[in-house]
Amino acid sequence: MKDKLIKLLDNSYAPYSNMHFACIVETKSGNFYEGVNIENASYGATVCAERNAIFNAVSHGEREFSALYLMTSSDNICYPCNLCKQVFLEFFDENVIFNIMTKKGDMKVLSFKEIMTTTFTKEDLV
Repeated sequence: MKDKLIKLLDNSYAPYSNMHFACIVETKSGNFYEGVNIENASYGATVCAERNAIFNAVSHGEREFSALYLMTSSDNICYPCNLCKQVFLEFFDENVIFNIMTKKGDMKVLSFKEIMTTTFTKEDLV
């Protein structure tokens, strides 16, 4: 999965923050859907990689998920923002596993309950 995420990072569009994210969600049916962050000069129009991947899956009729894989170009682990967590609450059950990693290979595996206690703050923007 790491190699797929590294390649997917190249599709990220982040000219303002220069923070690139790639995400792959796995459905209970065994399918995988990809997403990247896409920024916009009107910051509110920016879409996170996580929501992009989930919406891609939902657009293909998927509603049940088993795992989320998220990679950042940062040297530090970066967790999903609260907008993404709201979407997790809509589509994920408590059994979804979160695999959060950096491009250099650091990784944390978290449960649904654990991911909901994490934060993404201005300190994450490097």
